Amino acid sequence: MTRPEAPGSGASGAVLGLDVGTVRVGLAASDPTRTIASPVATLARADAAALWEAVSAEARRRGARRLVVGLPRRLDGSEGTSAAEARALAAEAARVTGLPVELCDERFTTAQAERSLIAAGVRRRRRRGVVDAVAAALLLQGWLDGQRALPTPGRRGRAGAHERAAPG
Repeated sequence: MTRPEAPGSGASGAVLGLDVGTVRVGLAASDPTRTIASPVATLARADAAALWEAVSAEARRRGARRLVVGLPRRLDGSEGTSAAEARALAAEAARVTGLPVELCDERFTTAQAERSLIAAGVRRRRRRGVVDAVAAALLLQGWLDGQRALPTPGRRGRAGAHERAAPG
């Protein structure tokens, strides 16, 4: 994987977010100015070829410059099986797309997405098909907000809850 962009470098271009579940992967995308994240699709994880074709096609279509993959940590911050699967998926994403990949803490994004959809009156059957994409948008928005908060020359800020993915 490649070196991350330096804070304050004026980086632009769309970023894709992936929320990794055991059955589905939520896909979200930012606008080119990296201001707002939007849900794009919920993809089946069972067919890896179709998954990577869809992610690659979306990256090409949007001119994506980076991928952010959700890293599910336990409440105490430790990592379990799901985190290991997310790390493996992140390494595969970097290999397949050729884009730099970062991991971002995604605790509670699916629960938050579910609550938002319920509050919006989305029925259970419809929620099942969109909750992962909404969760991906929430994690990507958190990453985008964290990038804006990183210190730049002459300005102080706080670091976001994300890390660079290590090569597989």
